[in-house]
Amino acid sequence: MTTGLLVIDLQRGMFMDAKPHDGEGVLSRVASLLERARGRAAPVLHVQHDGGPGDPLAKSGPGFEIHPDVAPRPGEPVFEKTVCSAFPGTDLDAQLKRLGITRLVIAGMQTEYCIDTNCRVAFDRGYKVVLAKDATPPSTHPFSPPPRSSPTTTASSAAASSTW
Repeated sequence: MTTGLLVIDLQRGMFMDAKPHDGEGVLSRVASLLERARGRAAPVLHVQHDGGPGDPLAKSGPGFEIHPDVAPRPGEPVFEKTVCSAFPGTDLDAQLKRLGITRLVIAGMQTEYCIDTNCRVAFDRGYKVVLAKDATPPSTHPFSPPPRSSPTTTASSAAASSTW
């Protein structure tokens, strides 16, 4: 079983106005996951959200850039999306299959939006999914539901239980 790390929407725009809950801690834990995965030559993939004109994550603005603490390295694919899921309209699924990935550790932003969606879509496509719960903060959106309990693990446990 090949495990890959999928880092979703950890972009500058997520940290510009309303700061995410434990944002610095999340960045630190994701950076640690990245270090561990890279140290074991595990596939690392990144996702960026383009929120469109006027959005803090608009491709044309400074918020679109992936946060430097968790920035991709040369050779790590980056998938741009305009909806919650990174699968439609991208070749993410094809890349995962090409890399032989059958298990995904998922970390990033925002738990009840893009993280939840990508976990579900990946599972529906046959991937085993591990959600690093302390590396996926809830949204700061005023209409967001409260965080809920789900089968998850911590970033350090996800890394320790992986083949990387």
